Amino acid sequence: MWQQALVCNCNYFSSSSKPSSLPVPLPLLFHSHSQILAKPPRRRSVNTTPLIVSNEDCVVRTSTVCHASRRKTNVTATSSSEDDDNLRRVLQYLLWVAEGVYVLYLFLLPYAPGDPVWAISSDTINSLVGLSLNFFFILPLMNSVGIRLIDAPVLHPISEGLFNFVIGWTFMFAPLLFTDHKRDRYKGSLDVLWGLQMFLTNTFLIPYMAIRLNEADSDYPPRERSQLGSVMTNGAPIVGLIGGAICLISGLWALFGRMDGNFGSIRERWNFLISYLGSERLAYAFIWDICFYIIFQPWLIGDNLQNVQKSKADIVNYLRFVPVVGLIAYLLCLNVDDEL
Repeated sequence: MWQQALVCNCNYFSSSSKPSSLPVPLPLLFHSHSQILAKPPRRRSVNTTPLIVSNEDCVVRTSTVCHASRRKTNVTATSSSEDDDNLRRVLQYLLWVAEGVYVLYLFLLPYAPGDPVWAISSDTINSLVGLSLNFFFILPLMNSVGIRLIDAPVLHPISEGLFNFVIGWTFMFAPLLFTDHKRDRYKGSLDVLWGLQMFLTNTFLIPYMAIRLNEADSDYPPRERSQLGSVMTNGAPIVGLIGGAICLISGLWALFGRMDGNFGSIRERWNFLISYLGSERLAYAFIWDICFYIIFQPWLIGDNLQNVQKSKADIVNYLRFVPVVGLIAYLLCLNVDDEL
């Protein structure tokens, strides 16, 4: 009990008294032996006043714990921020490397199937012109109902289907780019970017994906959406329906289109597709485009789920990983009122 009181008095003081001195008083040393035996010295009592801990002391000790906790939280937050910055830099590095490989391997080097840009053949040029004229199957469908302003070039339905499938998917990226909350980090024109993407696909989308990872520039004010951006955003559901329909028609056209043109059965068309991918640079590049779109679609949608109607956010979050379908779901469920 004595030791406990001593320890407590070393840490706290009662509001009514102070702790007593422990040594025996000096006058007691000069008393005789008999006096000591006759009348034991009166020992000074130890202060037994109940320990009272003031609110001030509690506050001090509590605040000390809080400071330690806060320091630990700050260290954790700093470490997490550094990890995010490192991940962002790694992703940017990988994207710029992918851009270099994409341009060099698919456009300039002779190692990929087909001819590089600097040695492109006349047959490839004619095929590109024909595919462009059959954009979204407009001319073939017009010719099929008797409207012949221009005769549609007759190409293999597999090549037409693959071309329009990629272009239809690219078409639906427009509202997604114009509603991207990181779009202002790209200082160029989104109108021009998307227009070039329609022709050269990931040649321009990959750099955008890298640039949007830059840190936000507080000195750069947010830009107003362009007229094209407003149209695409306001008409996002229509864009989704059109793009989705084109992708569906492209698949059906590749399998069943021009059945009277002696392009063979489904099995023969599949064999043509394998040969086409292994001999034509354009077709081979489309496979790369599809692979990149499979990565970029869920990435962009996941970063912009706040643009989706709250009641549909969970559905879009699951469907974003499904090629084409996830982008259609995003455009159909986009909260247009908040975006305009």
